[in-house]
Amino acid sequence: MTRSNFLETLVGIFVVAVTILFLIYAYQASGKSLGRDSYLLNAVFGRVDGITSGADVRIAGVQIGSVTEFNLDQQTYEANVSMSIDRGIRIPDDSVAKVVSDGLLGGAHIALEPGASEFYLEDGGTVTITQGSVDLLGVAMQAFTAGGGGNSGGNNNSNAEGLGNGL
Repeated sequence: MTRSNFLETLVGIFVVAVTILFLIYAYQASGKSLGRDSYLLNAVFGRVDGITSGADVRIAGVQIGSVTEFNLDQQTYEANVSMSIDRGIRIPDDSVAKVVSDGLLGGAHIALEPGASEFYLEDGGTVTITQGSVDLLGVAMQAFTAGGGGNSGGNNNSNAEGLGNGL
């Protein structure tokens, strides 16, 4: 084997190794478990804005699982969410699941707040107490439009007069 053939073989092995490492990373980042022991929990939300497959499931800010899938219930028009939870984490059956925004421009994750029950959710169980995502843009628009035109008379003048009389 010549020196150039040997160098080409080494480069080929390196490229294959990097490709395999990238595929393993991509698979883990997708929320699928690779060798991790986990169980499935379900939850039903009114809104899941920002949640994607593979989004984190957290308790106290610590990732304990990920969203595996979500779909629309065509009867109730609510979102059914399936989550993969690490087997070592036991979730009380009175826990609360919330859709929490990661920031103004970021995505979202599911935050679990453990309850005080002595009974725990089993594989395939459902978190029954949920709080969906909040439409921040809609709330902001309501705040701006409600404050802009409806109260131009009474409250603003009375506050100004009250401050003026106290001086």
